[in-house]
Amino acid sequence: MDKPVYVGGQAVIEGVMMRGPEYIATAVRTPSGEITVKKDKVHSLTERFPLLKKPFIRGTVALGESLVYGMKSLSYSAQAAGEEEEQITNKQIAGTMLFSVMLAIVFFVAVPTFGAKFFFRSATDPILLNIVEGILRLIIFLLYIWGISFTADIRRVFEYHGAEHKTIWAYEKKLPLTVENVRGQVRLHPRCGTNFLLIVMVVSIFVFAFLGWPGIAERILSRILLMPVVAGISYEMIRLAGRTANPVIKTMFKPGLWLQYLTTREPHDDQIEVAIEALETVRPHTEEENDAARAAGDAR
Repeated sequence: MDKPVYVGGQAVIEGVMMRGPEYIATAVRTPSGEITVKKDKVHSLTERFPLLKKPFIRGTVALGESLVYGMKSLSYSAQAAGEEEEQITNKQIAGTMLFSVMLAIVFFVAVPTFGAKFFFRSATDPILLNIVEGILRLIIFLLYIWGISFTADIRRVFEYHGAEHKTIWAYEKKLPLTVENVRGQVRLHPRCGTNFLLIVMVVSIFVFAFLGWPGIAERILSRILLMPVVAGISYEMIRLAGRTANPVIKTMFKPGLWLQYLTTREPHDDQIEVAIEALETVRPHTEEENDAARAAGDAR
């Protein structure tokens, strides 16, 4: 079989979500110890609107779709793992996403841009202030990740995150997806969303620097409106990092890999089994399926 098609994933509650070009699967370890899997067809906006698959545009689309699919997978995993007894509606999912976005704007947009001027009241250089804002944003993010890592539930999620990465590595190396083969892989991956978040923070410093340093309201609004631009640039950089063997570029993305030491943990064998089940559900199993999946991925 040719080179495997790209598969991405996400850790959820007691499980792993894997997304291929055609299907998305969420595998969860239930309280009884069994693995339950939910498989859905991927319906991307790029199928209906080819313009959206153009470079620097596709990144914003991918981010939005990842948020939607990720939230749905989280809600399913919460029910399958026994943490939610009632079915979560699409309205509740939308409300949760909106609330999460608002919190992100407060802590990762408003607080850093206000704090930069608060700590450097006499500064007038917009580049300096934007650098300080970016550093504050990164510090808040690192403190957030570090803080939640002390909770038992989040540690479990981080372990499943490690299982997701290891399984994808084994798949990309064309190894049989066994617990032994997966266990031997590294838990860091260059296409991880953690890398993406770090790159977003760095890219935003350069993008926002061109706007000068207007009033607080204008700064917050400009950062929200330009987020699709920042996401588009960051997405292309992630794709480059995942495809190139250039040692200089690889070195540039090392900090993103180091950050994954915070967001991943070494998984247990039973967690690896869940990740394997999710990937086996979405990956092609024959040459014909691989060609079809590759065509579907290219169409996006």
